Amino acid sequence: MLSFIRRTYGLSSRAPEVFRVSGRAGRCQPTAVTRCYATDGEVDLVVIGSGPGGYVASIKAAQLGMKTVCVEKEKSLGGTCLNVGCIPSKALLNNSHLYHQAVTADFKNRGIEVGEVKLNLEKMMEQKTTAVKTLTNGIAHLFKQNKVTRIDGHGSISGPNEVTVHKEDGSTEIVQTKNILIATGSEVTPFPGIEFDEQVVISSTGALSLNRVPEKLILIGAGVIGVELGSVWSRLGSQVTAVEFLGHVGGVGIDMEVAKNFQRILQKQGIKFKLNTKVTGATRTEDGIKVSVESAKDGSKKEEVPLVFGLVKFDLEGDVLLVCVGRRPYTTRLGLEKVGIPLDPLGRIVVNERFQSSVPSIYAIGDCIHGPMLAHKAEDEGIICVEGIAGGAVHIDYNCVPSVIYTHPEVAWVGKTEEMLKEEGVAYKVGKFPLSANSRARTNAEIDGLVKILSDKETDRLLGCHMVAPVAGEMINEAALAMEYGASSEDIARVCHAHPVRVESERTGGRGGLSRKPSEKLTSQLTLEKPSTFKLQPRQGRRSIIREFLLSQVILIRIKKKKEKNALLQCRYEVVQF
Repeated sequence: MLSFIRRTYGLSSRAPEVFRVSGRAGRCQPTAVTRCYATDGEVDLVVIGSGPGGYVASIKAAQLGMKTVCVEKEKSLGGTCLNVGCIPSKALLNNSHLYHQAVTADFKNRGIEVGEVKLNLEKMMEQKTTAVKTLTNGIAHLFKQNKVTRIDGHGSISGPNEVTVHKEDGSTEIVQTKNILIATGSEVTPFPGIEFDEQVVISSTGALSLNRVPEKLILIGAGVIGVELGSVWSRLGSQVTAVEFLGHVGGVGIDMEVAKNFQRILQKQGIKFKLNTKVTGATRTEDGIKVSVESAKDGSKKEEVPLVFGLVKFDLEGDVLLVCVGRRPYTTRLGLEKVGIPLDPLGRIVVNERFQSSVPSIYAIGDCIHGPMLAHKAEDEGIICVEGIAGGAVHIDYNCVPSVIYTHPEVAWVGKTEEMLKEEGVAYKVGKFPLSANSRARTNAEIDGLVKILSDKETDRLLGCHMVAPVAGEMINEAALAMEYGASSEDIARVCHAHPVRVESERTGGRGGLSRKPSEKLTSQLTLEKPSTFKLQPRQGRRSIIREFLLSQVILIRIKKKKEKNALLQCRYEVVQF
């Protein structure tokens, strides 16, 4: 309930753990908190890194009244996401898809006949660069508008309350601060024995700036980054082959049924996959690169690859090798050892539930701590962390953080997969709906995909949602919102959706998991302990049994009682956290 109040009424910056609601005054009085604000002109917060987590945290801190400094080692703000990650890749994904529609039979099948279509790769890259510059300049404007001080240079921690900035000209600047927030993100994970030159052997950064379309592109890794960038160059004319150590595409966290459907779609688009296969080495040749591979299940059996001339060799040959085996936390050269901050075996900073490290004045968020390496996850952590520094409550449910693969169609999911539920021994039910039966998908001639809803077998609470659809990245947010508020699959099914839209597939998928008859009664989850107090129990009914609203300083609880009609109970009592 407190989560509901915080998120709905914007009380998070001052939200206490206990609310006392008065029928007359109607004011929420917070418990005693310790503020870590600066005094005597000292800086309140130094944020190291200006990626999605860092710049959002900096702006939020300034809005909460903190004197904030953001240190960035790159020339432009925005971090990996805006400069060489999420934003430029989405520009290329969108434009390459449009080009692919024009050069294939797609346009012709829609009744659109055009002349010869040519690729102007330089112009496509220019459009990508324009989008990046516009957004990074927008962050600089927001810094100025919210009075966030920007310092260019490499920031390192020289004390519990001190950051030293090493500037490009060799000079240093020392900033004294009450609090330090590490938001340094992550960097490309190198492949042992293979060095990047960003021309023949490239990282994801180089793949966003190639000056020509490679005839043959080899990918090491068929995770999110691999299939996205592989899709871009496949659409533009490359023969793409992805070598993946795992037995599925899409990386860690994807539902296996969705992964199989996704792989079939990508294969129809022309991408080849070598699953359960590992790379043992790569050698540069006069024409490009030669990559040696072998079975990941049995290293003695090498993958046999038939080449154009009918010969059988143990190598893959291509013009360019794209290494995309993931990212690793950027936690080096930060001075962590000077203040005694430990790292876990994966190189991540160890933090508590308030994002504090072992040093109370030093916090960390984003890719450099535990959890998925996602920009939106870092943004949420940044906001919540600085609200906690300001005295507010700190809470985030990582199970409600969605993931998206921006291919065409897109893949998105939130919550548990079937494999996770089986491993945890949770009884669940499945509702599925193919996109081929969706009206909007059929009229748009984009019918590849499905929506899959997982819910608790007993309570119908939504446990996970997985989908393959052209706009899955937009559709998944309905499921994320539903899970955040503990909704059931029936809740989604009973919400009226516009027609025709693709998100109707979620509604129909929710219906697929229904098992309750319309006449079946629901049991109240409201437990009255005393005449003056009550406690809300975790929702257990097959429908949303308790709906909380904070209106006119009065808590209103709508309940459904067994053998009774809807009742409205108005209370002016203390609400305790459960």
